[in-house]
Amino acid sequence: MKLPRSAGSGFVLLAIALAVAAATTAPALAQTAGADGQRGAAQPGRPKVCLVLSGGGARGAAHVGVIKVLEEYRVPIDCIAGTSMGSLVGGAYATGMSVPDMEVLTGSMSVEKLFKENPPRQELAMRRKSDDYRNYFSPEIGTASGKAALGKGVVTGVQLESVLRELARVQGYFDFDQLPIPFRAVATDLVTGKEVVFREGELANVMRASMSVPGAVAPAEYNGMILVDGMLTSNLPVAAARAMGADIVIAVNVGTPLLKREQLTSIVGVAGQMLSILTEQNVQASLASLKPSDILISPELGDFSTSDFDHLPEIVPKGEAAARQVADKLAGLSLPPAEYAALRKRQQVTMLPDLKPVDAIRFENLKTVNAAAVQGVMQTQAGQPLVQAQLDADMRRLYGTGDFEHVNYRIVEQDGQRVLSIDAVEKAWGPNYLRFGLGLSSDFSGAVQFNLLASHRMTWLNPLGAELRTDVQLGHDNSLRTEFFQPLSTHGGFFVAPRLAFGRDRVDLYSRSERVAIYNVASYAAALDLGYQLEQHGEFRLGLEGGKTQPRLDTGASYIKPNDATYRQGAVRLQALFDRLDSVVFPRDGWTAHAQVYDSQPGLGADFDYTRWQASGHWAFSFGENTVKLAGHFGGKIGANPLPAYDQFQWGGFLRQSGYAPGQLVGASLEFEQLMFYRRIARSGLFEGAYAGVSLETGRVGDPLVPGNPTSRLNSAALYLGIDTLIGPVYFGYGRAQDRSQSLYFFLGNTF
Repeated sequence: MKLPRSAGSGFVLLAIALAVAAATTAPALAQTAGADGQRGAAQPGRPKVCLVLSGGGARGAAHVGVIKVLEEYRVPIDCIAGTSMGSLVGGAYATGMSVPDMEVLTGSMSVEKLFKENPPRQELAMRRKSDDYRNYFSPEIGTASGKAALGKGVVTGVQLESVLRELARVQGYFDFDQLPIPFRAVATDLVTGKEVVFREGELANVMRASMSVPGAVAPAEYNGMILVDGMLTSNLPVAAARAMGADIVIAVNVGTPLLKREQLTSIVGVAGQMLSILTEQNVQASLASLKPSDILISPELGDFSTSDFDHLPEIVPKGEAAARQVADKLAGLSLPPAEYAALRKRQQVTMLPDLKPVDAIRFENLKTVNAAAVQGVMQTQAGQPLVQAQLDADMRRLYGTGDFEHVNYRIVEQDGQRVLSIDAVEKAWGPNYLRFGLGLSSDFSGAVQFNLLASHRMTWLNPLGAELRTDVQLGHDNSLRTEFFQPLSTHGGFFVAPRLAFGRDRVDLYSRSERVAIYNVASYAAALDLGYQLEQHGEFRLGLEGGKTQPRLDTGASYIKPNDATYRQGAVRLQALFDRLDSVVFPRDGWTAHAQVYDSQPGLGADFDYTRWQASGHWAFSFGENTVKLAGHFGGKIGANPLPAYDQFQWGGFLRQSGYAPGQLVGASLEFEQLMFYRRIARSGLFEGAYAGVSLETGRVGDPLVPGNPTSRLNSAALYLGIDTLIGPVYFGYGRAQDRSQSLYFFLGNTF
């Protein structure tokens, strides 16, 4: 199996080094993972037939077509061994999945579904969700060691594992000899270079280990081993089938053919060719071990590559065609209809997981993360029956904390107890992280905003999970913000968060459509919040805040120059945030809501006595490739006292009253409602694809700061094309307002 096309080439060089080491290791060094017992012997009087399915990435969809023909000829399958994609197809069939269900399965797969980096966003911790609202595009860079460090793969494999959990017909920890069809999966130990043959485990995790392409998908960990794709040591695991007692092997080889001379035009092509040569060597060794009674099926897959996961339904028939070419040999293994029907009935029995209560829950080998703290995010409890869906959700929540590169579990016997053992692998490049990002917008009429972003997090500063986060922005608006987040218990919930913020913002002031002034507003603030987090759902904060704000005229007529006063601030701030969106780039499902009250009080040192409120919300739902999103933004004052000029609402721009310049509308109150419709017009592998959309907007900015600016309700609309890219979402749009104000827009970053 190879990396999806959208990823870089660096993994290839790493994979070659690993493959060289693996190629020098004798097959006799193979390890086993699990118990040695086995069952599944053939009925007396006939040979035991074992199906061997090779790795080959997307080309492995041909295995489904082969199995379809085997069923047509009533060929008994008494055991299965698979590598990489072969382990996925083989594991699904071994657990009782029918061929029609497998065809539906292949039709639903895609690069996006299998390899998109993040788990479902709803499962992320609230503090990790907040990153999405700023356009950070770089991977996490570890800084704890004083040197920059990156993750072990282009993708972590968590999304792949989530899909595999859906595909496996058995949930929980199993002896693979007790499956409807005894099964083996093959991976490679990254440290020793040895073949690892799985005899037991949690099936989805085993499949994921077998499919972990070095440098592309982060390695899996099991019993202290670091595991990568089995293609490096046994891409066609005939030996594993022999060890299961196979008398006859049906071997299906869908491995990647070597590139032609004219295709070797770059270092990527040469490196890939070397990897294919090394993998082919162990395949040839397996082929040489086949006996005259064995059957080899080699589908002709043409130009289909290992990364063609968006075209699996087209690959399946290639396997059928290849199997029919050896129909005479298959017919020699055919069982009578009644006998075959009885066999398949036994092999499609639904297996129930062992969900008896566990006596204890233990985390293995944690060095930085406090086990008691992360266990607080789990709903599964010792002494209570296991609920598979709940246990799977717990694994996603643990990963969603952002502390682990991989999360797995096992049921084991330790010290006479039944123990749920959680293999939560801490990020090797943590626990301190640096990320970079950028934002850019233009209305092609002089209003350009460009910002560079950086964020640094230091995590697990104490056993309760304290975190120090610093965010820097340079460009159109400059800011430095740092917050120390301190949970008050290992079970989460309440926290305190002191923070400091410094900023210098540029504010454009308009009289109707003419820009008449540019202000630089400098500010600094210190605050202390007491808050409560509702797990992955939301957050409440109540805090005290003090600081100073100093507006200065940069460009404009002298008569609008403010005085040189520096305004003191002191306030009580109350805010609530709920976030259940599946994405903030192009949301297709879910909702988010935010509300805030800022009560400025002279008794706390403020120069102005006023109360400001604001609220916003978004709700999205989809049908097919179409999405409807409703949004609203509102704000104003509470009480009779007016808002000071520096704390009024600034509005306008792309999707924020389209047709107007960014920030063109400034006033003491805001009402804005939006109805959006967008359709995905192209998919894009690991990204969210391309969308075409329309936005209908109506709003009002009341009591404008500049007299003469509109006070009535404004209606506007926008048409746009949005594309998710490596550096974030990019939009090209056109907006027009009812008063004929219009603008073209380019926007890089999230539009929330």
